[in-house]
Amino acid sequence: MADDRTATLYRMVLPDHECPFGVRAKEMLEQSDYQLDEHILKSRDEVEAFKAEHGVATTPQVFIGGKRIGGSSDLAAFLEEEHSRAS
Repeated sequence: MADDRTATLYRMVLPDHECPFGVRAKEMLEQSDYQLDEHILKSRDEVEAFKAEHGVATTPQVFIGGKRIGGSSDLAAFLEEEHSRAS
């Protein structure tokens, strides 16, 4: 199962703004012992291109095992369900 503990996180960090939802997603993944493959979107153009490429409306976006989990709220639900299954 150790191989399943890697998450890919795309989040926005602009010169004048760091998305708080991206920070939250990163913290949740780290607290849940996921190895992070983090991709920082550094401009509005990068953010818009990412959203268009993946057909999503917001960032951050989290992928685990090649599957898109979604944003920080979706990640919270995923991790809660994961924790429930492990109990």
